[in-house]
Amino acid sequence: MNEPDTATPNEQPSFSDYDLSPEITRALDTLGYKSPTPVQQQVIPQALAGRDVTVKSRTGSGKTAAYGIPLCQLLDWEESRPQALILTPTRELADQVKEDIMNIGRFKRIKAAAIYGKQPFDRQKRELMQRNHVIVGTPGRVMDHIEKDTIDLERIQYLVIDEADEMLSMGFIEQLEKIIRELPTDRVTMLFSATLPQDVERLCHRYMTDPVDIEIGSPNDKRQTQIEHRLYRVGEKSKPALLQKVTVVENPDSCIIFCRTKDNVDAAAAHLDRLGYPVNKIHGGMEQDDRNRVMNEFRAGKFRYLVATDVAARGIDIDRITHVINYDLPMEKESYVHRTGRTGRAGQSGIAITFATPFENKFLGAIESYIGFELPLAEEPSAYAVAEAQASFDRKLRDRPVAKKTKGEELNADIMKLYFNGGKKKKLRPVDFVGTIARIEGITAEDIGIISVQETVTYVDILNGKGENVLKAMQETTVKGKLLKVQKART
Repeated sequence: MNEPDTATPNEQPSFSDYDLSPEITRALDTLGYKSPTPVQQQVIPQALAGRDVTVKSRTGSGKTAAYGIPLCQLLDWEESRPQALILTPTRELADQVKEDIMNIGRFKRIKAAAIYGKQPFDRQKRELMQRNHVIVGTPGRVMDHIEKDTIDLERIQYLVIDEADEMLSMGFIEQLEKIIRELPTDRVTMLFSATLPQDVERLCHRYMTDPVDIEIGSPNDKRQTQIEHRLYRVGEKSKPALLQKVTVVENPDSCIIFCRTKDNVDAAAAHLDRLGYPVNKIHGGMEQDDRNRVMNEFRAGKFRYLVATDVAARGIDIDRITHVINYDLPMEKESYVHRTGRTGRAGQSGIAITFATPFENKFLGAIESYIGFELPLAEEPSAYAVAEAQASFDRKLRDRPVAKKTKGEELNADIMKLYFNGGKKKKLRPVDFVGTIARIEGITAEDIGIISVQETVTYVDILNGKGENVLKAMQETTVKGKLLKVQKART
């Protein structure tokens, strides 16, 4: 069943409409969440009520917060075993979701761990032995931990399957089913997808209890987006020249250029680099740390052009992408929705430009049939148009991009992470640190953030700009009768 919109056109919906704790409300205010998006308006009340939901909503509609807000509200901080499992198709999305959950739950001290492949298994094993309220992971690595009995799923009350259609296209459905069968049956299950193929729909109904089906717009509902689509017909060898002309005339503030293969990414990025563009690249052949660094620098606005394979299209949330260019036409029609969904997010406008060669009519036809409209054909920019736009383009090229603040930057501005040289081996628990620090003059439990007690060390976030006070006081204050070395953490 499709649920009706909860707010009338004359009412401005507000997060205060939900029974959220002061800690969650404070985090939302600090993060700049003004009012719930349509998908959040429909999902949050159902999730808070403990209903299973399937959600079909386009990329960029605010799905992560739609489940992140009710999860953080419902989680029990005192429970030391994981209560929520969030499955994502890619490593980048797992990291991003972990960060979003910890930002929303910052003042409630919600701790999340991200686990995925190409990362040391033993390091993840150690992290999973600590207190984590939420585990975010890719299906393959979660399954690895299940098979090696290094993950505790007995207290999982909430399962979120994010970007479910991408799970299907990447061949994760079988692993998903295996993971689901390992979880407690008495749980809330939430599934989110930009599209809803039959295999995904069958999965929902097999493992859900009377789910509420929510759909916000659809791929062929152009009114749901502020995206202007354009198509250029071009020969393969003429693409580099056309890319230069289009970017000069469009003069984007921030642009993702999608290619099908890592070789094409390397070639297109090298071409733009030779032209002096502020450009970087990301593809599956790169080390994970390098991929993370590039994505973080792009988010921060350190360069304007990102050349990428589809790995960057899967759920990555970057604000203010003004242009997406499909340098290579995607072979899968769903990929067109995911790629172009990088722009026109959260009500902003955006432009999606597609290059198609004469041999790609079959794929182009499948995309147009799927999205429900023909891509408007555009003419190659004339030499005159390029010359007219060149001065403005060069001027922007010379300007240093304005650094963008990340969502959590303001939230974390007043937070200091402290390092203590004592942990589980000294029989220390989070409650020991809360009790000790809250007795310092001028400090309350509300000033203490996430506490991570490891084998031999502990990290404690001190909130509200009171880090220096706590750091000074703890030089001479014992924790459970032990005087610990304390310093500002390097991480």
